[in-house]
Amino acid sequence: MKKITRDQNSTDLIDNLQAIVMAAYQACGYDQELGQVVRSKIPELAHYQSNGAFLVAKKYRVAPMEVAEKIAAQLKDHEAFRQVTAVAPGFVNMFLSDAYLVSQVKGMITDEAIKLPTVKNSKKIILDFGGANVAKPLHVGHLRSAIIGESIKRIGRFLGHEVIGDVHLGDWGLQMGMIIIELAKQRPELPYFDPGYAGAYPEESPVSMADLDVLYPQASQRAKADETVMDAARRATVELQEGRPGYRALWKKVLAVSIADLRKDYSDLDVDFDLWLGESDAHEAVAPLIDILEKKNLIRVSEGALIMEVCEPDDAKPLPPLMLKNTNGAELYGVTDLATIKQRIEKYAPDEMIYVVDKRQSLHLEQVFRGARLAGIVDEKVRFEHVDFGTMNGTDNKPFKTRAGGTMKLKDLIALIFDNAMGRLRGIDYGLAGAKADIARKVGIATLKFADLSNYRTKDYIFDIERFSAFEGHTGPYLLYSAARANSILSKAEKPATGQWQVIMPETDIERDLLLKLLEFHQAIIESWDDKSPKEICDYAYDLAVIFSKFYHECPVLSENDIKLRESRLFLVEATSGILECALNLLGIEVPDRM
Repeated sequence: MKKITRDQNSTDLIDNLQAIVMAAYQACGYDQELGQVVRSKIPELAHYQSNGAFLVAKKYRVAPMEVAEKIAAQLKDHEAFRQVTAVAPGFVNMFLSDAYLVSQVKGMITDEAIKLPTVKNSKKIILDFGGANVAKPLHVGHLRSAIIGESIKRIGRFLGHEVIGDVHLGDWGLQMGMIIIELAKQRPELPYFDPGYAGAYPEESPVSMADLDVLYPQASQRAKADETVMDAARRATVELQEGRPGYRALWKKVLAVSIADLRKDYSDLDVDFDLWLGESDAHEAVAPLIDILEKKNLIRVSEGALIMEVCEPDDAKPLPPLMLKNTNGAELYGVTDLATIKQRIEKYAPDEMIYVVDKRQSLHLEQVFRGARLAGIVDEKVRFEHVDFGTMNGTDNKPFKTRAGGTMKLKDLIALIFDNAMGRLRGIDYGLAGAKADIARKVGIATLKFADLSNYRTKDYIFDIERFSAFEGHTGPYLLYSAARANSILSKAEKPATGQWQVIMPETDIERDLLLKLLEFHQAIIESWDDKSPKEICDYAYDLAVIFSKFYHECPVLSENDIKLRESRLFLVEATSGILECALNLLGIEVPDRM
């Protein structure tokens, strides 16, 4: 794959066209800022459009069509265009010239690298995604936060932002109190439960992840069925947070076991975090935060619980207060979320904090964001954003479950898609031991991630493994196959002694379409970042693969006898390979060497 570089001197196609069109508006005596350029939604009518004539007409009191005709006349002889037309009631339609397409692609795709523009004003961003609770394995409900967040992180970094990913574990709440009480019931002889114990606690953990997988459901079920058990769990949570030695020691063991398992599950998804912090890491900041809130008269006790009012006078519907501590004095995630923001500001001074969290947490996050501003722990320059998402459902349109109807563990889902991929690769000999398994893993992850990311993130979607694992259609495996096909062609080609392909004018419409699509890559990245939705990159990658497939079938490459034409087409193959692999990498999808 070609190296991808960010170049401050590189410009985007649409920026270049914008400059040309804005100059035409200015030459005609109009405000150049009104000369905006957009991609045409109907490629048969135009590559790009300018619809600024309607704004000019309103501002200068002239007919839109008169403006469009003046602009078209100004642009028609420009080397960037092969055709410019004014279309009623005031559109300016533009087709790019072959020479301009080739020059733009050659400027972007050099022999050394693929050069794309970098952002003019890079930002430091904390990206909060993952959000798993310790002491229990990841399940399919954790999937979307992980893979959407990972893709957003990669896109942001690719554009030149400093993005710091934080898993923000739930490691400090009631589930820990439940586990303490349940383990004390089952194994009372352990020293963690003896308040008078003064010795060293065992180095080995008393529980494995397999134990916790059984222990937590038992603890939760017993606490929900018996209020005395629930009260004991609440007290244990408070004692843990207040520093009871035995509970803290046990908690550390549970945390270590859980994090090791979480790291493996996330790694299997090619998801990683810069910070492995949790609610507990904000504990030391809670007391200073409470002091700030008390001095600002922002908190009060209500029915024994500590709350913070966050409603504003112009709320159509008053926002409920943010719960900070419960009646037992245990820290709730409202206060740890605020304390975490305080710590992030003090340590990292971010420009933005982005939370990739289920849409059901929208109310809570709005309370937290307001609370942070009311408390004065962030100023108005710091931007908060909640990137919410819908639910992954099964073919019955209900949340994805096991065949028995239970919640599916993430590792079981990964195993399911791996087995499905191995089945689809049955009968193919890849030579080296383990090669097929490696390819099947990559195909399986592509199946899972593309199925998710190709849907707009706020919508629920149906995961149909048979449909999404097909090697044809709008699927991850189809894109991998397209990339592998391009790489296969390149592996059989030999570059000229100069090390540079000769690039000539395109001979066919499909070559023109491919050139144009290559130039649209950066805009797809920008749109995905602006929307915090990888869907735009998914759509771009699929469209590129479809055009490349048509190019492959219509235009001989290796069998082409004309050397210049063969080299020019190999240039297009190499460009497609590099950009398609880059797009897939931004989605967190790895391309196998072959398929």
